Amino acid sequence: MFSRMRGWLCNCFWLLVPILIFNLLFARQLPAAFQADIFWQDIPKAISVPENIFRTIVMMLPILMKLRVSTRSERLGLGIYLAGIVLYFASWAALIVFPQGTWSSSGAGFLAPAYTPMIWLIGIGLMGNQLQISSVPFNRWTYWSLSATFLLFHNLHAFTVYSRGI
Repeated sequence: MFSRMRGWLCNCFWLLVPILIFNLLFARQLPAAFQADIFWQDIPKAISVPENIFRTIVMMLPILMKLRVSTRSERLGLGIYLAGIVLYFASWAALIVFPQGTWSSSGAGFLAPAYTPMIWLIGIGLMGNQLQISSVPFNRWTYWSLSATFLLFHNLHAFTVYSRGI
């Protein structure tokens, strides 16, 4: 029984916990354009609905994904994940510390928190290549495809906000 429970506790959702905590701690320090009342203002439903649906799937599916770092590709995934969260956190830091800076004012800088998750999501896919429920077919490409779809809409959303010139 303990072995089975331990298997369910070793899931990829734990990889999202530092990111979720970071977002909760620092979201209010981001520039005004990133605050919910402005960021979500007038976003077309054709962007916001699929973005939220795929965000939910991408954030909840890791609960079912086994977390492993025993193979070469899984260890590579851990390295990619760690590099990705460093870049993601740095993208926020640049916007918080230098909100009027050249980088933060550029499209690449403003959109960085929207596109850098691609890196840590690739890492999660490499480490979580199997579901806890072995009878359900699954591989990393499933997670990567869902993640890419989420990021497409998330980046369209961020670009829409950036295009307003706020």
